Amino acid sequence: MKFGLRHLLPALLFLAGASAQAQSTIKIGAPLALTGGLADEGKKQQVAYDMWVKRVNATGGIKVGAQKMKVELVTYDYQSDEKRAQQLAEKLITQDKVSFLTSPFGSGHTKVVAGVAERYGVPVMAPVASSESVFNQGYKFMFGTLAPNGGLVDTMLKTFPKQLPNVKKIAILGREDVFPRSMAATMKELADKAGMQVVHNELYPVGALDHSASLSKIKSSGADWIYITGYSKDLILARKQMADLGVTAPIVTMITGPAYQEFIDALGPLAENITSTTWWHHLTQYKSNDVWGSTKAFYDEFHAREKHDPDYVHASSAAALVALQMAIEKAGTLDKAKVRDALASLDVITFFGPIKFGANGMNSGRDLPIIQVQNKKVVVLFPEAVKQANLKAVTAR
Repeated sequence: MKFGLRHLLPALLFLAGASAQAQSTIKIGAPLALTGGLADEGKKQQVAYDMWVKRVNATGGIKVGAQKMKVELVTYDYQSDEKRAQQLAEKLITQDKVSFLTSPFGSGHTKVVAGVAERYGVPVMAPVASSESVFNQGYKFMFGTLAPNGGLVDTMLKTFPKQLPNVKKIAILGREDVFPRSMAATMKELADKAGMQVVHNELYPVGALDHSASLSKIKSSGADWIYITGYSKDLILARKQMADLGVTAPIVTMITGPAYQEFIDALGPLAENITSTTWWHHLTQYKSNDVWGSTKAFYDEFHAREKHDPDYVHASSAAALVALQMAIEKAGTLDKAKVRDALASLDVITFFGPIKFGANGMNSGRDLPIIQVQNKKVVVLFPEAVKQANLKAVTAR
């Protein structure tokens, strides 16, 4: 018996030390689309996460009760494949033993990851999902930093007719996917309520490589506002085909094309005067108590690193982890249920702006910026406090 205990004691001490060492790190899982159709968006999330992790760890980590714990981000490329995203979320929880998750880009892929997290009671931060249909599934452990989609449409319908009062007829073309479909449906609903005439309303399939038939119908509809939803590659293709077919209107809105620099770079002159809305713009300045302390500090660090302006994907991705950090520090523990409760009661100002999660886990709505490409640059048309220019009509090219 003595022999067994004498030899067992060093092993027990070793295991205790290893356990204490393991507990000194907070593991956060992040399935990212680093290849495939959503790779551009996934890499933006990756950049923002890396910025946050380095900032937090440089200060010693996140304060959990009386100690500080450094952060380890465990990432996998889910290759823009929904089923793989689901499988990797399961792996991160059951094999990698992460305490928390972030969700991928887009409402559809967020939904499948959130479903896995909900089964295991793991809080999941959703940085780039805004479709209310996803958040209305009854999930208790999902929290999103973007405001609901409706705010993106409502501001345009209130603002554009004041500046171009002759605009009465709108044509809607949307991608058959969770977020773009939601944005198309929201525009149809709110345009009807606003008394506008919807002269075309159609969805195109995921992976569509030709929009010419739909665009020809829009051309013959006499629309003076063309509103198209989709992801960057869809919108770039649609804009080029519009030019080829001579399809134009005083207002051309692409959700959320102009929010991305790659949209402007790919289209050159064809991007001029295209409008959109976004959840965040760096001109909307906030002071905060997070790891950046202000919008300007986040902007300056990002611009120095990446040599271009951040967009809402970068900012929201960083803000999701900022919110998680604040909730952990508020809870004073890594207990998942307690961190979940701390997230639910969070009411803070961050570099990204206000974060206060509603009953369904979505960030509260606020005045969301309307933007337009003018002279190869994105300018803000609304809100008034940061307005840079007036709406310009699109000219035929």
